[in-house]
Amino acid sequence: MCIAVPAKVLSIDKNNAVVCFEGVKTNANVELVGDLKTGDYILLHAGCAIQKINEVEAKKTLEVFKQMLEQD
Repeated sequence: MCIAVPAKVLSIDKNNAVVCFEGVKTNANVELVGDLKTGDYILLHAGCAIQKINEVEAKKTLEVFKQMLEQD
């Protein structure tokens, strides 16, 4: 099963960005996502941004992940 996580864009340098999800910062290739700005949210999969999403959706998805982890 593959899963993409919402991440907030902290900085952008050409086709690369520093993103953060749940306090974890990592690098992401953002070549596939156009019109991206610092502060936007993306879906991150295997180090690549695959889609830009709005903040409300990002936070809802992160909450679902958190609830799933608490059930174990």
